[in-house]
Amino acid sequence: MLPWKRVLRPLAALLLTAAAVTVPATTAQAAGAPSSGWNDYSCKPSAAHPRPVVLVHGTLGNSVDNWLGLAPYLKVRGYCVFSLDYGQLEGVPFFHGLGPVEKSAGQLKVFVDKVLAATGAAETDVVGHSQGGMMPRYYLKFLGGAAKVNALVGIAPSNHGTDLNGFTHLLPYFPGAADLLSKNTPALADQVTGSAFLTKINAGGDTVPGVRYTVIATRYDEVVTPWRSQYLSGPDVRNVLLQDLCPVDLSEHVAIGLLDRVAFHEVANALDPVRARPTTCASAFE
Repeated sequence: MLPWKRVLRPLAALLLTAAAVTVPATTAQAAGAPSSGWNDYSCKPSAAHPRPVVLVHGTLGNSVDNWLGLAPYLKVRGYCVFSLDYGQLEGVPFFHGLGPVEKSAGQLKVFVDKVLAATGAAETDVVGHSQGGMMPRYYLKFLGGAAKVNALVGIAPSNHGTDLNGFTHLLPYFPGAADLLSKNTPALADQVTGSAFLTKINAGGDTVPGVRYTVIATRYDEVVTPWRSQYLSGPDVRNVLLQDLCPVDLSEHVAIGLLDRVAFHEVANALDPVRARPTTCASAFE
């Protein structure tokens, strides 16, 4: 007999998210990146780090909270760092990345152009968490982004969708559930394994020529499952399991993007492979 409470709880959470975000919020306020930190449009890339870094938050994230750990980490290492908000739904402040992923990729295109114009750089590097590691692939593949992006680093990216440990397979048994997701939170529906969006983005191969890809995954990911679905196939791809770098690292889906300095060290290696140094558990203290 199935443990129905365990089965239904994640599915209910998914559907409640889709329903809840349609209720206008009145107290939360969207925030901009700290003026003394990143999103400094006067920043000019150095010879050591000639490309600005664009950070792309995940589902239900925003341009500030998702990057309170990684953005300062990269800033202190001499990078020009920028982050955007995307996938906003009307009446839903603060929690972004919920709109159609294809539309969000268009917002990323506009933002990259803005960053390149401000910095004078010819290319940027993109680092994304969760949906933010997958969505840029649409920009690269269909919106001309390959000519403007040198590297894409995905931290726990939903590259081939998620089955939420098999719970999304139950959606057909709940009449109207799939429609609720598609209507109210399109990005959630787009990221379900086998969605029309994922079929489109992965057709003909995971990668495009001229871009370096890095995927940093954790075996304890409870959101993008199975975790191996995050990996990409193709030329210029490096797939990294966090626990191969530090076996005692227990970070799950949220922690790997928000505060894991072992993962951050590997992000820095991906951005500057010429100066890369081995990532170990000790990297957390650097």
